[in-house]
Amino acid sequence: MFSVFFRFFLLLCTAFFAALIAQNNVGPITGISVGIAFLSILLIYSYINLARLRKYTVEDRLESMPLPSGYWEEVFFYLQRLVRNLKLQMLSVEKQHNRFIEAFQASPNGIMMLDDQDQIEWCNAISERFFGLQFKRDVMQRINFLIRRPEFIRYLHDRHFEEPLLLERMGPKSNLSLMLQAFPFGEKRHLLLVQDVTDLQKADAMRRDFVANVSHEMRTPITVLMGFLETIQSLDLDKAQQDQYFEMMMSQAQRMKSLVEDLLTLANLEANSLPAPTQPIQMQTVMALLKNDAEALSKGHHAFYFDVESSKNILGEEREILSAFSNLVSNAIRYTPDVGSISASWRVNAAGEGEFSVVDTGPGIASEHLSRLTERFYRVDRSRSRDTGGTGLGLAIVKHIASRHQAQLIIESTPGKGSTFTMRFPKERLTD
Repeated sequence: MFSVFFRFFLLLCTAFFAALIAQNNVGPITGISVGIAFLSILLIYSYINLARLRKYTVEDRLESMPLPSGYWEEVFFYLQRLVRNLKLQMLSVEKQHNRFIEAFQASPNGIMMLDDQDQIEWCNAISERFFGLQFKRDVMQRINFLIRRPEFIRYLHDRHFEEPLLLERMGPKSNLSLMLQAFPFGEKRHLLLVQDVTDLQKADAMRRDFVANVSHEMRTPITVLMGFLETIQSLDLDKAQQDQYFEMMMSQAQRMKSLVEDLLTLANLEANSLPAPTQPIQMQTVMALLKNDAEALSKGHHAFYFDVESSKNILGEEREILSAFSNLVSNAIRYTPDVGSISASWRVNAAGEGEFSVVDTGPGIASEHLSRLTERFYRVDRSRSRDTGGTGLGLAIVKHIASRHQAQLIIESTPGKGSTFTMRFPKERLTD
């Protein structure tokens, strides 16, 4: 294929020879006119092709433009190939850019890109939710104008980005704890990463509370035991007095033993998040055991009514089910005054779900306490719970056992009228 310049040179030579021939045969003026006419045709042809090129370029249809003949064919061919390659490269870059954006948007953490003036160049949806931003509205706004927390403004000003910054009471409901850190990149730009550490903060607070509560619960019986031992050691007590002190010491030791056992039970339940096995549990047998234990614990101070209304049985872990049901019954005994009544029943409701319910005639519980009853060591009346031998872990254990069996723990109570505790099992957990 001839080059464009070579073709143009051939056309000029052709025009020159045409004019020369016309001059020799017709005359000099006619020859010049023929040459000019020939060149004019070439210019008009070139103008037409340039106009077509401009039209297809403006309309972004250069790739679909039909190729002309002559020396413009090669020009258009190379232009089309160049445009095609550029578009392919731009498409590849755009795909990579979109993949990065999708990856950043899929991140559970907030991501913000700041320029050298700390203006927002880009942020993902998580950042918008954390800080109440709208990217289209807030793009190229200085971040310290939008996040007005003094500690954050100081963090940006000091430029000490080696350590992260914790911001509490953030988010649309001011209930989030956010850990953020800036990382330099490019020309004085920064990547701001934001992590929601609310659950970690809550877990840490729960751990501190748990340690404090365990220490508090253990301190009292240990102090009492040490007092009794010092008394026995320093005083000359007769047999009756010694027996009395030993009985009180045994009571405190039993209290510590119960606390340790409940702590171990709770730890095992929390460590095992798998669903409970599906072994058939005979409810007639369980209810009989509960009745015997309840009567022994009450020592004749309460009236009991145990009722099995359904022949359906539970599929689950028998030891855990018995522990949960026993906790509910023993709680009712502890908080129901003497001569009160306690009813325990097993039934299947209209939806086919199994329900184990314990109803007491105790003092009832105010509504503000109901949502917190399953927290570890939470007590409505701390002194009464200790006096009755409670560890403050019973309902927390019941809640975890219910979760392992896909069951719900439902608490209903009216002050002065008693309480109802119900474990509701899905029909998949029932068998004949």
